[in-house]
Amino acid sequence: MKIILNNRNEEFHQEQLTINELLAEKNFTFKMLVVKVNGELVKRRDFDSVTIKDGDDVMVLHLITGG
Repeated sequence: MKIILNNRNEEFHQEQLTINELLAEKNFTFKMLVVKVNGELVKRRDFDSVTIKDGDDVMVLHLITGG
């Protein structure tokens, strides 16, 4: 499967991945993440059920606060 992850081409051996599987595969461990698949925001509670398929455009963003 080939996807675009954060504007970079990535290739995986699986035909599809859940968002949580992708985050684990790519070692995204930051607690406050926002994920968009094909421009649509995915809620954290759906990370185990939403699947990423060949050709999808995925953005994983770190939320950082400060003062």
